[in-house]
Amino acid sequence: MNGIIVINKPKDFTSFDVVALVRKYTGEKKAGHTGTLDPGAVGVLPILLGSATKAQDIIPVSDKSYIADFVFGKATDTLDIWGKVLKERESHVTEEALRAVLHDFEGEIEQLPPMYSAVSVGGRRLYEYARAGIEVERKKRRVTVYSIELLSFDEESQSGSIAVSCSKGTYIRTLIADIAERLSTVGCMTGLVRTAACGYTLKDAITLDELKELSEKNEIVPRTVESLFTVYPMLTVSDKQAHRFKNGNPLDLSRLKGVPREDGAICRVHDREDHFLSLGVVDTEKGVLKLYKYF
Repeated sequence: MNGIIVINKPKDFTSFDVVALVRKYTGEKKAGHTGTLDPGAVGVLPILLGSATKAQDIIPVSDKSYIADFVFGKATDTLDIWGKVLKERESHVTEEALRAVLHDFEGEIEQLPPMYSAVSVGGRRLYEYARAGIEVERKKRRVTVYSIELLSFDEESQSGSIAVSCSKGTYIRTLIADIAERLSTVGCMTGLVRTAACGYTLKDAITLDELKELSEKNEIVPRTVESLFTVYPMLTVSDKQAHRFKNGNPLDLSRLKGVPREDGAICRVHDREDHFLSLGVVDTEKGVLKLYKYF
């Protein structure tokens, strides 16, 4: 089975748990996810099946969106409510003060990856060091936060929620802890919903129970591999060109219409029957459209 199944990941499941169940229900052994979602989090988790796994490193839309709950006055070793409490203190953040600092975290910012994360250092995952009680030196990473919106905040309980749109690699847990520090307090994430990833939203997602039911009825229809690449323009070629391109031969740009003329530009190549053939990439030096990735 080739394509993408977008799962609404349930709480207390790891991303690998989800992959294992999708393999079971679809019967497809070749499967992988497009970005880890922590066990305590829920929401959009695209699973690539079969030949779609070839797309894992070239997905053009890597931005993600979240709704995160948080509380000020409590800090944990995992930066979320499911970790060991390290510090508790009275917090008196006002909504006005919170709103005033949120915009400081929009744009390109630096983040220190949390110890409980899948980042590799010295050939081991950070969470492996953390579980062994070892803290290692980490380098800050540059990420982009496109927007932060305060959805709610209760000054009495010091809890609220934010909507965040950000680049791949952004840690919402770290973002909340950094916001708390800016407000001279501590804080941790208490809930997380990924609302969008790889161009898919919660409306596109199904639950594992729904996937199981579809499997029992033999009615699983994955999304096409092409759905990952709809940001690229589409090009229709003739039968001869299609045959040539599928065999790995480049196409003369002068004989193609509607192809971007920028070097390195990528497009979706279709045959005359509107079947997706592959991705092509423009080589202006040679004046050709080359095969970029075949699925």
